[in-house]
Amino acid sequence: MNNPSEKNMVLIYAALAAVTFAAFEQVRLNDFVYYDDSKYIVENTNINTGLSAKSLIWALTSYRYMGHWHPLTWFSHILDCELFGLNPAGHHLMSLLFHIVNTLLLFWVFNRMTAAVWQSAFVAAVFAVHPLHVESVAWVSERKDVLSGLFWMLTLAAYVLYVERPTPWKYLLVVLYLCLGLMAKSMLVTLPFVLLLLDYWPLKRFNRQQALPVVLEKLPLAIPLVISSVMAYAAQQSTGTVVAMADSSLTARIENVLVSYVSYIGKIFYPDGLAVLYPRHDFPVWQPVVSFLILAGISAAVFFARQSRPYLMTGWLWFLGTFVPVIGLVATGAQAIADRYTYLPSTGISIMAAWGFAGLFSGWQYRKNLLAVSAGVVISLMLICTRTQVLFWRNSVTLFKHTLDVTQNNPIISNNLGVVLSQQGRYDQAAENYRKAIRDCPVYAEAYYNLGIALQKQGQSDEAISNYRQALKLNPDYAEAYYNLGTILPAKGRFDEAIFCFNKAIQLKPDYAKAHNNLGNVFLAQGRLDEAISHFRRALQIESDYILPLCGLARILATNPDPKIRDTVQAISLAERAAVLTKYQDASVLEMLAVVYASAGQLNQAAETSEKALSLAADAGDNKLVELLRKQLENYKKGMNAQNVKSENEQKTP
Repeated sequence: MNNPSEKNMVLIYAALAAVTFAAFEQVRLNDFVYYDDSKYIVENTNINTGLSAKSLIWALTSYRYMGHWHPLTWFSHILDCELFGLNPAGHHLMSLLFHIVNTLLLFWVFNRMTAAVWQSAFVAAVFAVHPLHVESVAWVSERKDVLSGLFWMLTLAAYVLYVERPTPWKYLLVVLYLCLGLMAKSMLVTLPFVLLLLDYWPLKRFNRQQALPVVLEKLPLAIPLVISSVMAYAAQQSTGTVVAMADSSLTARIENVLVSYVSYIGKIFYPDGLAVLYPRHDFPVWQPVVSFLILAGISAAVFFARQSRPYLMTGWLWFLGTFVPVIGLVATGAQAIADRYTYLPSTGISIMAAWGFAGLFSGWQYRKNLLAVSAGVVISLMLICTRTQVLFWRNSVTLFKHTLDVTQNNPIISNNLGVVLSQQGRYDQAAENYRKAIRDCPVYAEAYYNLGIALQKQGQSDEAISNYRQALKLNPDYAEAYYNLGTILPAKGRFDEAIFCFNKAIQLKPDYAKAHNNLGNVFLAQGRLDEAISHFRRALQIESDYILPLCGLARILATNPDPKIRDTVQAISLAERAAVLTKYQDASVLEMLAVVYASAGQLNQAAETSEKALSLAADAGDNKLVELLRKQLENYKKGMNAQNVKSENEQKTP
């Protein structure tokens, strides 16, 4: 094929950018999803508060949070929050921008190495629009994929320039980009191996005379690899995401590896039934055997064709080698395989297809037309599939329902869908999904716990208690289950049991502010004021703006007749602080503030505050609170009248 002019090269870059944007532009309409996004960003105050010295230090030093050490990825999320707040559109578009840049760099690298413009363009286009890459681009929490992908591509580009004219500074640039990539995602530990593959083809540096120097040249790159691997393993072990080697035999792991490789090949060529989580499951005995035969057959064919078609060796080993960190030899997480893991490895198969297919028709007069039409059809079909797949990521409900439609026995996703439905107040549907999760996994403590919450919200307290107890039976260290169980028991008069549950929750989680607050309420109901005050104060030490203990403590200090406890000045300070935090828009907080004002003899302020609270309660339809406020307001007005009469009598007295 004729090489295009510089003007046409610009058009190729523009076309690649346009097709990538066309495939993924709908991400701008997508929400955050309840699958790591909440913990990564939405609820993570180290990230969602934006750029600060504190957030940057946390990003560098945190390796226990979520089982990853990837400070550069945290930096990118912090910057997004600084620029866009918690508007998901900005976060999604930033991920798409990284993916577009990665596509253009991939084209530049292979075109620079091979001068095969159209094969390089095909590899880049497949990378750009393959449906398997939707998870990496459309899932904000997978920013680490597209960000580490950027430094993967930059490392390749720097290495190509180094090979063309070696200098120490160019080599240092290779090292720098590799280090930055490892700080975005540790999966880049295979990158030096890929550089050796490129030395073999297309750079053709890997021959008998140069083999040893080319290998030795990569040794300095081992230093950041070792550091990154140690940090990654320590981070995952600290959160329990690494499955112990003793949990499965070496044979079982090898069988899983064989099946996983073939599964990935199948999804690359036929990306149907894509899901956010593919659960682990047992497979029939024949499957590892057939998988081994397939992999062995491809490997043998590639080996025998290494002289005439060296690109097959590079592509095949690229695919096999880059999967090693996530293929299952060291199992992490609950997934059997994951679409996101293909983001970089799938390029190896694209290399084999691009150069292999073109080589089949060399010399045929209609070769150009066939290749152009074939490539156009493949890219078009992928683009359509990708746009469809992006829609499934519109929100948590659509994502989880689709995953349950295309997978079986997926308790984690059933549980997650239940949580999202519960957040929307759809407790019946939530309970249905929790029960499905329990049927699929009878030892799933979190599903029992969440089912307890849904039942408690529906007033089915006995059933809720039963599920909380089952969760604790499966996980005796479940602090949240103890806490929720404790919240039900006081209404049944079982105060001692409630105290035990809250104390147990605090023992497991010492900074559990909600448990301290509720324990304070139980002690308050029993008249054990010193203990109630102690726990309210402890809750406020943990969370200084926690409204409930502010109100509880203020009410005790204002209304208790014991002069050793009563402190109306501090009570007013606490109550006004709670009102400010709620922007004077919470009727129950204002009711409490009115009580505090009245206890201090400030009946005018008490009446004004009570009137405001009464209006808010009426608007909210809280009839019980409306009735209470009307009685209180009447008493405050009577008290004001009595004060006025007393004042008039005092003025008349000579």
